[in-house]
Amino acid sequence: MFDLAIIGSGVMGTFHAYHAALIGKKVIVFEKDLKPLEASVRNFGQVVPSGFAPGRWHHYGRYSTQLYKKIQEQFNIGIRNNGSIYVASTVTELALLEELHLSFMLENYPSRLLSKEEVLVKWPALKNDYVIGGLFFEQEVSSESRMMIHQLHQFMRETQQIDFHYLTSIKDINDNGNSVELTTDKNKKIKAAKVVICNGRDFKLLYPTIFNASEIEVVKINMMVTQPLPQIALPGNILTGLTIRRYESFKALSGYKKLDPTEVNQEANANGIHILFKQRVDGSIVIGDSHHYADAAKADELGFDVDLYVGKIIVEESKKIINLPSWELANTWNGFYSQMKGDQEIFELQPSTNVYISTAIGGKGMTASAGYAKEQIETIFGDKLTFPEID
Repeated sequence: MFDLAIIGSGVMGTFHAYHAALIGKKVIVFEKDLKPLEASVRNFGQVVPSGFAPGRWHHYGRYSTQLYKKIQEQFNIGIRNNGSIYVASTVTELALLEELHLSFMLENYPSRLLSKEEVLVKWPALKNDYVIGGLFFEQEVSSESRMMIHQLHQFMRETQQIDFHYLTSIKDINDNGNSVELTTDKNKKIKAAKVVICNGRDFKLLYPTIFNASEIEVVKINMMVTQPLPQIALPGNILTGLTIRRYESFKALSGYKKLDPTEVNQEANANGIHILFKQRVDGSIVIGDSHHYADAAKADELGFDVDLYVGKIIVEESKKIINLPSWELANTWNGFYSQMKGDQEIFELQPSTNVYISTAIGGKGMTASAGYAKEQIETIFGDKLTFPEID
């Protein structure tokens, strides 16, 4: 019998497994696909605790960032410590950067205000007529999204002997109060003391009635990547004025209401577009993204087509911000993740004595999942996890 069974091997499920193994638990992980194929690989790979207002999720993000670095020292999971830069394009956006800088000083989370000239020296591809200043968080990291989760699994198999089962769905869960019996799609029976379900945006296989009645919505994003452009250097996570208008950490500031909504392209606003850039190791530039929403019960209505018109708006907005020697795209794709409506931050439910559901973490997954999972494992098993070098 296993101490813990995890359903879902994306970043949420994986870090639950990682932390359980650290306290000596015997762990098995089930993944319905050949390998993780959803939000954990279809994202920017930007780990930005600065996007969260001081508090619970910011703390998770700080812990996660430090853990990524710690693992990278032992095993290459594609983590690079090149920082995050928020670029202001208006006086009001710049004032928000200054206010955020002061806010994080109180949290002992360092950042550095940069003049227009300093920003353009470090990121010369940014347009002179767009930049008026920036705020730099040098401690933040980025990942190679298409490799990170797979390398992390390899690291855990080698160092923690965690049992990963791919192409395996769980079709039935029977919790007798003392332990849980799981039935796979191959009719194999597995017993575990505890089960954690981290099902991403899949709400059809298990507990569909619960999920369809919930306040969960699925988000469809549009992203793209250029052909490799090794002749330019764009280090770290590049976040722009549209990001300043979207992220929680800025919305919590007193100056946020002073932003002028008419300064934003209304088509971009209608499609939930904010512009981010990240350069991959091969020199290509990841660009995005847009946001469209549907209730969990109607998620299929989002469709699977890549909206070329939305992609065109993203490119047009990007061209206002950055000079690239070529805008030829290598690929474009849709990503999907789930989140809670309104002010709810995550979907948590204990449908039976030994079964726990944690899903709909929203766009916070890459940045906050490790810290959240650590806390959940501590709660479930009553064991405190400590790392001397990690806050």
